[in-house]
Formats: sequence, C-alpha cells, structure tokens
Amino acid sequence: MGGGSAVVRVLRDRTAGRCLAGVVVSGFGTSAMWLTAGIWVKSLTGSNSLAALTVFAMWAPVLAGPALGALADRMDRKALLVRGNVVMACLLVPLVLVDSGRTVWLLFAVLVLYGASGVVLDAAESALVAGTVPASLLADFNGLRMTANEGMKLVAPLAGAGLYARFGGPAVALPAAATCALAALVFAKLPVRKTPAAGDSPRDSAPGLESVPAPAGSWRGELTAGLRRIGSSAALRPLVTAGAATMFLAGVNGAVTFAYVDEVVGRAPAYAGVLYAVQGAGSVAVGLLAGPLLRRLPERVFAAGGIALFALGVGARTVSSDAVAAAASAAIGFGLPCVLVAAMTAVQRETPDAVLGRTAATAGSLMTAPNAVALALGAGLVAVVDVRVLTASAGAAGVLAAVVLAAGARRRRGAPASPRS
Repeated sequence: MGGGSAVVRVLRDRTAGRCLAGVVVSGFGTSAMWLTAGIWVKSLTGSNSLAALTVFAMWAPVLAGPALGALADRMDRKALLVRGNVVMACLLVPLVLVDSGRTVWLLFAVLVLYGASGVVLDAAESALVAGTVPASLLADFNGLRMTANEGMKLVAPLAGAGLYARFGGPAVALPAAATCALAALVFAKLPVRKTPAAGDSPRDSAPGLESVPAPAGSWRGELTAGLRRIGSSAALRPLVTAGAATMFLAGVNGAVTFAYVDEVVGRAPAYAGVLYAVQGAGSVAVGLLAGPLLRRLPERVFAAGGIALFALGVGARTVSSDAVAAAASAAIGFGLPCVLVAAMTAVQRETPDAVLGRTAATAGSLMTAPNAVALALGAGLVAVVDVRVLTASAGAAGVLAAVVLAAGARRRRGAPASPRS
C-alpha cells in the first residue's frame, strides 16, 4: 500500500483526519515562532547568545515531560487539547509589547510557557489518538504527523522570517496566536467516544477517552510511572533506548553542520540552509511511507533500517562532494524519523490508558534530551577534533546501534510466544 493510500486511510477517519488538521494548523504557528524568536532577540539586543537561548527556552520544558504528561492522564484529553491551544493563543498576544532589549524578558517567559504547553498537548494528543484512532491507522497517523511537522518546518520559518522583516515581531506572534485558536476549534470538533462501561476491553476503548480517572499513588510514583512502564516493557525499552542513542548522534551531526559545510564541502555558511531543506524533504517522504512500511515490517526492523540509513548519511559527510552532501542529507532526513515514529506507535499500542500521557511524554523526553546534550558536546568537540573524524565516528556508532536493535528483533522473533507486556 503506497503513501497516497496512507493519506486516504487517515483522512477518511474523522478523528484521525481532524487530529492531523489540528497538528498542521498549530504546527505552522509554532514553526514560524521557532525561527522568528531568535531573529527578534538578535535584532533587539545584538546578542548571538541570547538569540540562541530562544531555541533552548522552547525546548527546555521537555525535560519536565513526565510531570507535564501527568496532566494528560488526569484531565479530559479532548478538553485539554482545546483549552491548551486557547492558553497558547493567549500567551502569544502579549508579545506585541516586546519592542526593546528591556522587554525581551517577556519573550523568553512566553517561550518557556509555550514550550511547556506544547509538551502537555503532545502527550494529550498521543493518548487521545491511541484510544480513538483505529489501531491499524496508528502508524499511518504518526507518519503523517511527522510529514506535517517537517513540512511546516520547511515553509513556516521562511514565512515567519518574511513577516518579521516586513512588519516586525507582532506580525508573527499574532498570526501564530490565531493558528492556536483555530487548532482549538478543530480539536473541539473531534468525535471522541464516551467512557466505556465496566467490563469493556481497556485497550479497545479506554485510552484517550473523554473521561479519564486520576491514577492513584504517591506523587513520586505517579511521576515515574511512565519511566517504569518503558523500563519494564520488552517492546518499548529497546525502541526508546535506540531513539535516545540516535538523537544523541543527530545532535553531534547538527553541531558539526557548519564546520562540515566550510571544511569538507568548501561552501559558504548559507549552503547549510540548502542541506537542511533536502533533509526536511527526506523526513516528509518517510512520513508518507511509515504506515505502509510498519504494516509489513516489525517495528524494531523498521527502526533499525532507518537508523542504519541515517548513520550512513552521517558517515558520508567525510566526502567532499556536493552530490554526496545532498544524498547524505536526504538519507539523514529519511532515516532519522523512523525510530521516533516506531517508538511512539509502540507507546500508543502497548501502554495502559492510566499512564499513557506520562509514558508518551517520558518517551519524548528520553529521546529528545540527548540531542541537546550532544549539540553542546559537539560544539566543543568540533573546535578540537577534525569534522571528518566526528562524522565517521557518529556514523559508525549509528550502524552499531542499528545492528544491536535488529539483532534484538531477530532474538524476539525466535523466542517462544508470551503475553504482551
């Protein structure tokens, strides 16, 4: 079944199609703000360091994923998606007051709160989708969600930068707020099933439903429930671990991009933008194919293949050639999302409803945090280590991770059947 069929299968399902529409609408505003915030701070303060901190401000709340994800397990998830997007819209409106270096603190405060809201909404969406979208469409939905996100990253930042250059920061903040408000309207129209009667199958009908009972237990126990679930699951643990390792290597690769463009390819820094666009196109393509491929391949095999392709792309950055540079970027963009899509689909399928929000947020934190660590580490290493050594080492490590994950998949297929963990 091709990528076009996957699109049709998702869009024909009312809940899946509207969830995807909400993701696309809100994602446009988020992606526009992602680039514009840095430009805005740079123009007001002249500081490269403060401009770089805008990305960190939006990303930092991911570290609190387990705690923020708990909200998705305690609240009505549809209502949380609606109200959360309304809150995000309201947060962006005060940015019209940011007009000098003295008021730039307001932008940072809004970005942190905006990022925290995004973590909560991602967890709520994952949990709601798992219970309302047919299991046969989960991989398709997650793949198309990746396509939508990556597509927005290609288009929205350029639109945001253009609006900023012509009209200033408020001209980006207010449309971004409007996209959040529109997303709230889309999510308000989601056809979500009611809470099942006692005795109904928990996986068939419970996850992501309109009424979610608050899980019992200690505060610390609740916050670590997602981590315990991942650690105890033979299906989730290897995928999340492989995702974390791959994102670490992706961080190293990202940190050396400009050095690679300068020292290996011999191009101006702006050439990195071309490579990022090619990489984004690869991610858009794999999102369309993820659903059909995951119906034919075990999740670990699909993820291992993606990691191997990503690793080969990173390793190819030892070669000084424009053609190789473009092919390597496409391979990186195509391969990197595979393990993320496979891991999140497994989380949605394998996790009990009571801890699904926290488990999804915890998995996201575990797979995202290594990227930031590696970005900082790579930025330091590239000053003292030849970029070819770094890319070759990262590529080799990625191939090893793919081999380990694939070997585990073969062992699991050869093991006696056991109840799903």
